[in-house]
Amino acid sequence: MTTLIMTSGFDWWPYILVVILFLISLGVAAYATYAERKVAAFLQDRLGPNRAGPFGILQPIADGVKMFMKEEIIPNVSNKTLFILGPAIAMLTALLTGAVIPWGPDVVVDGKVYRLQVTDVNIGVLYLLGVVSIGVYGIMIGGWASNNKYALLGALRASSQMISYEVAMGVSIVTLIMFTGTLSTAEIAQQQHGFWADGYFTWNFFKNPLVFLIFFICALAETNRTPFDLPECETELVGGYHTEYSSMKLGFYLFAEYVNMFISSAVISLFFFGGYNFPFMDQIDNQLLVSLIGVGVMFAKTVFFIFVFMWIRWTIPRFRYDQLMNLGWKVLIPLSLVNLAITGLVMYFTGNLE
Repeated sequence: MTTLIMTSGFDWWPYILVVILFLISLGVAAYATYAERKVAAFLQDRLGPNRAGPFGILQPIADGVKMFMKEEIIPNVSNKTLFILGPAIAMLTALLTGAVIPWGPDVVVDGKVYRLQVTDVNIGVLYLLGVVSIGVYGIMIGGWASNNKYALLGALRASSQMISYEVAMGVSIVTLIMFTGTLSTAEIAQQQHGFWADGYFTWNFFKNPLVFLIFFICALAETNRTPFDLPECETELVGGYHTEYSSMKLGFYLFAEYVNMFISSAVISLFFFGGYNFPFMDQIDNQLLVSLIGVGVMFAKTVFFIFVFMWIRWTIPRFRYDQLMNLGWKVLIPLSLVNLAITGLVMYFTGNLE
């Protein structure tokens, strides 16, 4: 494969990486459903899935087969084109966000460098925010096209929730950009090289923990995870925006939620906890070994935050909708603006901001 890539004059590696990332995202999303049930069972002192395969590890495959075999239902009174387009947009935008995330240090094989990032655009952070913002259209279109009052209410809740929490998330990202000085996700990872340098922690979490806290809460809201799952609140809206969906259209919505959780966990790891960087990485002479460990570290951090997402879901009760709005507009947005101002003042008086 290396010889083919080097002699053909065309670099196939980014396309191979896209396929690998696509398969990993789907695999993680599938087994996140299994992990969700096992985490819930652990917290509630029960067993969880244990029948389909050893320890229930084939349960996601059984669920996938069930989704494909279910009857495909499209309501007669729905807008059929948009009804199909909604889950497609939700799934597409969830998968697109992984393109600018560096999953590990560069790998050098036979003198050729293979980057573990699909593309390093110089506005990678803005790309992430833009794609995340588009994701809500999948929910809005699906809820409206269903022509169902519960689905419509779920879509309205989702749109207002996304708008509310994207403001605070955007301001927290601006604060992050101020003290990193870049919009490139690759540079953000490189700036956090190792763990300790020149008497300071390099990871951004230690530079401004409040930015992490605001971003993490907004990430919970953006992924519709409990306690922010108001768009699909079963106790009030039957199933919310996907009430009328069945078969793999419903599966796309459920998969998109878990893919978003996976990517959000990866972004949190990248922005605030060094990404693929780990302590004492400079003391390892073998560059290939550093790259492999870096990939493992990146995925370990991501899996940890996936666990935190699940832990929160099975620990904290759902907000009322007025509490959701109050938290977003009266707490997180003012807090993020104050944090932005204080960060700017500190950087100005310390000479880091001119």
